[in-house]
Amino acid sequence: MAGIKLKYGLDEKPPLIDSLLYGLLWFAISLPTVIIVGKVVAGLHFGDLGTQVHYMQKLFFLVAVSLLIQIFLGHKLPLVVGPATVLLVAIVAGQNSTIEDIYSAIMLGGAILALLSITGLFAKLEKLFTSRVVAAILILIALTLTPTILNLILTVPQAGMELFHLCFALIFIMGMFLANKLLTGIWKSTLIVWALIAGSLIYLAFVPQYEWVGSFEYNTFSNFLRGTEFSFSLDLGVLISFLICFLALSINDLGSIQSVGKLINPSNMSKRITVGIAVTGLSNMLAGFLNVIGTVNFSLSTGIIAANGIASRFTLVPAAIGLLVISFLPKLVAFLGNIPVLIIGIVLLYIMCSQIAAGLIVAFGSKTFTFEDGLIIGLPLMLGIIVSFLPSHALKVFPPLLIPILGNGFVIGTLAVLFMEHVIYRHK
Repeated sequence: MAGIKLKYGLDEKPPLIDSLLYGLLWFAISLPTVIIVGKVVAGLHFGDLGTQVHYMQKLFFLVAVSLLIQIFLGHKLPLVVGPATVLLVAIVAGQNSTIEDIYSAIMLGGAILALLSITGLFAKLEKLFTSRVVAAILILIALTLTPTILNLILTVPQAGMELFHLCFALIFIMGMFLANKLLTGIWKSTLIVWALIAGSLIYLAFVPQYEWVGSFEYNTFSNFLRGTEFSFSLDLGVLISFLICFLALSINDLGSIQSVGKLINPSNMSKRITVGIAVTGLSNMLAGFLNVIGTVNFSLSTGIIAANGIASRFTLVPAAIGLLVISFLPKLVAFLGNIPVLIIGIVLLYIMCSQIAAGLIVAFGSKTFTFEDGLIIGLPLMLGIIVSFLPSHALKVFPPLLIPILGNGFVIGTLAVLFMEHVIYRHK
């Protein structure tokens, strides 16, 4: 990929106003992933809302620190850092294990990743990951998270609302893809932010009985690091599960760094890759110590740079500082946590459809297969699997006429691909 014309280069420092404005854009892109993944994992671990808020505070802190270290000491590229969804797969699979087992495995996985990168052994492992292997891994991440997404969508405030939740999810996800098709520039880049806001407001309008969790009982400021404890525990099965997920994480990290490198052509890319992956490993070690999910570099940064021509790594500093400030504000974290679980599930479904699209592009090549092609195939696959595994108690509340339609994964998948192909992404 040839370099693009940049308004601000990699090491240029824009004026303060420009830095703040572009920093706000990066912040808007980073915030949703922390909220979505953080709320999902915290909900898996803890029933107590106060403990969930504490977990999310630590995750905000981890992402902010990881981003700052990457900007100044790591790959030094304009790359967003966020929670690694591939580790969410391992956390979901290890729900019967202890917190200590899970986060000890994340700490060890991070340490091994850092060691492989520093010693140069990671370059030899790269040969294992052909385009077909990488494509399969990307798609598998999405497919293995479908039970979690289904659980989020069917978490209802009162019995009997499963049909409403499913219909709401189907309509809203189609609306998100329509918005993805129509929007451009900053609006398209921050679509997930607007989806979380609009989805929450629409849902609350339809479901006034939704229990809004007040944040008044939380302190405005708290030092969540006080009292943080780490207890090492080794479960070999859990460790192996996480190490395999770390292989996928490392390839994700490598691809993200390389994609930005190809876009802006910085010097010393081999060193940037080595140091960047090593910092990712160290960040995951810190994640294990804090008992939160680990981080990875996100490849979506290339689209933002290509759209606005801003490749200055320093524009990400305000975003990192914003995330760092939030980590010490439990009242604000609790407020952000009020996003309905259904909306979290829908947005996670949207993200996973994009993951499938990315995997298909890796498999077939971007010249013959576009991202839109991947979305047209990805959404029906995800919806078909989700509907196929609807629990019997959910189907019981459906009207008899709708059970053969809304309860049939093949039918829903077929209708979805026809709608995506001939309505949302119709070619004239």
